[in-house]
Amino acid sequence: MKKLSPIDKLLYIINSLIATLLLLSYLLPYVSPTTIPVFAILSLFVPILLLINIAFVIYWLIKLKKQLLLSSFILLIGWFTITPFYKISKKNTSLNSDLKIMSYNVRMFNHWKWLDEENIENKISSFIKENDPDILTVQENMSNTKYMLDFPYKYIQKKYARGRFGMAIYSKLPIVKTGSLKLENTSNNIIFADIVRNQDTIRVYNLHLQSLNISPDKENFGQENSEKLIQRLKAGFKQQAEQTEIFLAHEKSWEGKKIVCGDFNNTAYSWVYNQISKNKKDAFIEAGKGFGKTFKYPFPMRIDFIFTDDKAVINQFNSYSVKYSDHYPILARVNWTK
Repeated sequence: MKKLSPIDKLLYIINSLIATLLLLSYLLPYVSPTTIPVFAILSLFVPILLLINIAFVIYWLIKLKKQLLLSSFILLIGWFTITPFYKISKKNTSLNSDLKIMSYNVRMFNHWKWLDEENIENKISSFIKENDPDILTVQENMSNTKYMLDFPYKYIQKKYARGRFGMAIYSKLPIVKTGSLKLENTSNNIIFADIVRNQDTIRVYNLHLQSLNISPDKENFGQENSEKLIQRLKAGFKQQAEQTEIFLAHEKSWEGKKIVCGDFNNTAYSWVYNQISKNKKDAFIEAGKGFGKTFKYPFPMRIDFIFTDDKAVINQFNSYSVKYSDHYPILARVNWTK
């Protein structure tokens, strides 16, 4: 520190704080939000903490300062302990027998005109037809003839009997059983459908975990509102944890082939992700490339996922940057060897 300029000393103090936060974030997958709700908030900032630490390494490297060792060491620990932030290589194989699964939070097909663009519902429908998934899971669906997608089989679950908002599973293959976990005290939900393919029955879960309702461009981060925001986030993360427990208990009843899709409203560095991903394959980790960004946000945020059981083979994964919603659709090609 003695040989550093006053500005560099200040930067190193900031660097130390950011590196410490990143190190603490490595514990997030192992601490339930029901135990320490405020700690779970850190999961939203792991991507930016990673980027800032990388920036500090580059800064100290350019200046040929040994201070680069701090962030380098913390990032190295993360390389071996946390879910990859960026995938360099991509798996890009395909078989005629692959099952194509898409998950998409369509934000009610722009029903309330959040986007100043016409015919969003037709553009979403055209995009889905172009990519031709065998199974499509939809979050924030609207039950309206105008928004109905062209699949021979479907399970549409409205959150409220007299409403239109809800979730859907569309399929080219026969659906033999459906169900809803009917999450309480929330507009979010978890649904499932058992889909028959050849001699197999595949259970498909569609999850939409508790929304956090964060709008960075609208939030007032004054002291009073910041405290309200933190309280809202804490409550949201606790609900996510409770919903995850409900899902895990229900999931135990199924021992066959399985696909778990949806909008988790949380990142791959969270307790929620860690619990749901156990004994499963993350399609992005197996076959994706880049950041895998799925949410319209200033920095890369991956909060939508496609998982399979651990016996599946994932041949492709894509995240599409179409701007018809605040989420980006994701698609995987999946197969089973047996």
